[in-house]
Amino acid sequence: MKRSILGAAAVLLRGALAANVTCSGTFSPISAASFIAKLNPGWNLGNTLDATETEGSWNNPPVVGSTFDDIKAAGYKSVRLPVTYAYHFTSSSPDWTVNATWLQRVSDVVDMITARGFYTVVNVHHDSWVWADITAAGANITQIEERFYKLWYQIGTKLACKGSMVAFEPINEPPGTTAAHGEEQNKLNNIFLQAINDAGGFNSERVVTLVGLGEDGAKTNLYFKKPDTKFKNPWAIQYHYYSPYDFIFGAWGKTTWGSDADKASLEADLAAVRGNFTDIPLVIGEWAASPVATETSARWRYFDFFLRTAAKYNTSTILWDNGADFLNRATHTWRDTVALSILKHAAKGTVNSLPDSTTDGSATSQFSSAYIYHQLNSTVSDASLPFLFNGNTLRSAKLAGKTLKSGTDYKVSGSNITFTSAFLTPILGTVTKPGSIANVTLSFSAGADLLVNVLAYQLPTSSTLGATSSKLPATSADLAIPVTWPSQNRPAAIKATESNGAYLEDDWTQYLGPLQQGRLTYNNHWDWDADHVILKSAVLDAVRSAGRSTTFGIEFYPRSLGNVVNYTVTV
Repeated sequence: MKRSILGAAAVLLRGALAANVTCSGTFSPISAASFIAKLNPGWNLGNTLDATETEGSWNNPPVVGSTFDDIKAAGYKSVRLPVTYAYHFTSSSPDWTVNATWLQRVSDVVDMITARGFYTVVNVHHDSWVWADITAAGANITQIEERFYKLWYQIGTKLACKGSMVAFEPINEPPGTTAAHGEEQNKLNNIFLQAINDAGGFNSERVVTLVGLGEDGAKTNLYFKKPDTKFKNPWAIQYHYYSPYDFIFGAWGKTTWGSDADKASLEADLAAVRGNFTDIPLVIGEWAASPVATETSARWRYFDFFLRTAAKYNTSTILWDNGADFLNRATHTWRDTVALSILKHAAKGTVNSLPDSTTDGSATSQFSSAYIYHQLNSTVSDASLPFLFNGNTLRSAKLAGKTLKSGTDYKVSGSNITFTSAFLTPILGTVTKPGSIANVTLSFSAGADLLVNVLAYQLPTSSTLGATSSKLPATSADLAIPVTWPSQNRPAAIKATESNGAYLEDDWTQYLGPLQQGRLTYNNHWDWDADHVILKSAVLDAVRSAGRSTTFGIEFYPRSLGNVVNYTVTV
């Protein structure tokens, strides 16, 4: 890695560029603390302007203003705007000119956001690993610094006259693990500040959210240094939080969350950052527990605890939404309305009632009070579900807008709500196919309404899959296995066992609890769509490397004995 001190060359560079934009409008200065408080709760426009190579390249179409109307209606107060510039340079060193059309597009989207009353944070996003990776072998640090300055000078010039509702973030999740990397990132923070101040306009008064390595709390604690005092910008620290990894990313069969140990770990993480930066405004610029990767009850409880803990440590939060997790931008609907309501109430400090679910790591099965699971061809009986009332009382239960009768349709006893067989039989008695049947809405004296999904399932058989085995493909490729879903249209977990009894990947998981031993990681090893379970090429490469036939135990919700079907890849 080539290193340098940003010295005489950079001074000349700044002098050559200093245009000092003059703005005709007005700017209402705001402190960093006030700005960060006004962000909460916030939402990320993910996988859009930050997509590579350009907007629309990933899973979202170009952004339209109505998306921000949906965000406003949902109760969010701010928008973080991730932007990747790597593929929009029209010249190289020393100018690093950014395409004027792309800069204008960024400016226009900023205007869409602020016109709706949102505070916004604009950043440089995937450039962090495309060209600005200071840890890469042979990285030319002098050139990275040059390009970083030129980029932010141009962004600063283009956005110089935006009002005080617009803040800047220098770069998203910059790679780095060492003190030397941390020193360089601190330098890049100062280069960023120099660039936007040189650009002029209102930038010398603009709020900025500075970052540490990876925008990781622990590494920020270790290596972040305050910016040069010559810059007068109000500043805060931004970091990101996706923890615990196994739950948030569906790794190793982790479908539970909410034990005392889980909560203590999360709180310790947030408390450590606040304890290290007692007088600095903090914002968690990305966090999420996706409905795609996490179990429903556990997710709702995570949302509630995370948001309350962030508030406890005076930290604002901005939800990461990649367009496939939370807001369906095409239909203007939210994929998890309960999580959205929990977020809104938690952000206001209102106490939510929550479903209960398994948290014991030694458990051999998992229950969830977000569902009434009914096995097809079994007798319909009372369904008793425990809830965490948290001091609230149940006000009503409704099905399709019709209020259910207490004592007849359901009963409340202590922390349990029991739905009677008399109520459930008309709903389930004639059901012949698995799947979601109905949703019961529970309203409490305070906080979010909860949904209890009445869902019919059947234990899978060999006919659940289009085939029970296949030959290992000769070359690296994904393998799509046709499936008729026996309950929810997604697997809970997949266990991979080689013909000799060893676990295919992550053999260390043998030391985890029964629901995690030998399980693979969602997205890295497997995926699913409406008609298939998909084994990723990476896991098939592992079968090829092991040289042994491997059985994949595809587990469904509810995670209980027998709710699994096996598919074997033969070598």
